[in-house]
Amino acid sequence: MDVDLEGPTGQPAALDDMMLGTSDDDAFRLQRATATYINKDERFRIEKRTYDNQYAQLYYCRLLKMAPRLKQRIEKQWPGVAVTKILDLPENQEVAVVGTLYKEMKLKPSILNEYNKERGIETLTGHTGFVSDDDSLVLEDESARMALRGIDAGQLVTGVVAAVRGVSVANGEFHVKDILFTGPQLQQPLLEATDGDKYVALVSGLSVGDEAGEPARVALLVDYLAGLLGSLPEQEQVAKVVRTVIAGGLLHSMEPLVQAAPQAKQRQQAAALVPIKDMDVCLTQLVGAMDVDVMAGATDPANHALPQQALHPCLLPGAVTFPTLHRVTNPHEFEVDGVTFLGTSGQNLEDIDRYSTETERLPMLERLLQWGHLVPTAPDTLTAYSFPDHDPFVIDAAPHVLFAGNQPAFATSLVEGPEGQKTRVVCIPKFSSSGTLVLVNLRTLKVQPITFDARMDI
Repeated sequence: MDVDLEGPTGQPAALDDMMLGTSDDDAFRLQRATATYINKDERFRIEKRTYDNQYAQLYYCRLLKMAPRLKQRIEKQWPGVAVTKILDLPENQEVAVVGTLYKEMKLKPSILNEYNKERGIETLTGHTGFVSDDDSLVLEDESARMALRGIDAGQLVTGVVAAVRGVSVANGEFHVKDILFTGPQLQQPLLEATDGDKYVALVSGLSVGDEAGEPARVALLVDYLAGLLGSLPEQEQVAKVVRTVIAGGLLHSMEPLVQAAPQAKQRQQAAALVPIKDMDVCLTQLVGAMDVDVMAGATDPANHALPQQALHPCLLPGAVTFPTLHRVTNPHEFEVDGVTFLGTSGQNLEDIDRYSTETERLPMLERLLQWGHLVPTAPDTLTAYSFPDHDPFVIDAAPHVLFAGNQPAFATSLVEGPEGQKTRVVCIPKFSSSGTLVLVNLRTLKVQPITFDARMDI
């Protein structure tokens, strides 16, 4: 696995130098680098919300869009193998079938369990993971569904569109010899940089309002990105950061806001609003120095179902006065100097973790490129809006950077596709627990984690 970390651009600064900062002359001559920016969130925006559509339509649109890609791969990977529908399956003849996987899991939560008097101990103890050795796979296309045998269901999840090659037997089961996914799609060529290194900063999980957190560490982060911290070499590098993306998790929890109902006491309502006001103060300081994209996350005051829409401007009365604040959707897709970014605030990996045997987040994120889909478990186990005529989570082109926020730890790799695609995959850790910011070099796609620690050991 290619980690490919980038080191600091200058010599390490002494502690006294970092505390002293730079002179007024130095600050005057340092100018922040600029870059072109294109927002590509159109497909994630919901102009008019209606909730009378069936979720089955989303699966149908997903299969309809991804099936042609799989058939092209079948021609290359399995030449001479006929592709057929489930209803037209011949017996004892090797064929290929394209469809959507469904993972049958006996531990999977169900509303019916609330009325089942024979619930198992797993349900009563509240397990967060629902995989077991008895899990099995079913493939479903436009015509019917069939049980799959001879394939390990562990790392797969419901909603993945795949092609299986094998033989159908008399009992209706399909014995799988091989399985195929769409793989990374074609990629926009990466432009050659002519003006040196530039960076995009990725951070998530600030968790403002967390009593166990370290507010001073968030303050250090803001001062660093604003160019108010560090010696001249550090400030020269920060001046090359053209944009910061906050991938969700601005607030620690929505619970205080939920409890502060209109009938609650005025003191309780005021206390619940303190984290939002603190968040606005942090963002106001940051957007005063650079462009910032703010994504909603699972703990933020936004709609729960994916795609999450932009945070309401009334939540950020100070920051919204700056044109450098960009309230964006989750997932978020954008382009900076020709480098395409695609990512989420992490709910997609959290959900896959519950329904897969994979325990590491980086392989999960890499697998999304192979599956060709950003949120495969939606809408089955991860709430999503019921789009009637398209699936916005299909990955149409391999991004140069694929990221997920609010992860347990920092991790990265460079994934190379069969057509020469190169995608930098980044798991962004929660800043509240790790203190880590990630810089992505737009010229090389290398990454540099920077960790802040406000503790003073005496």
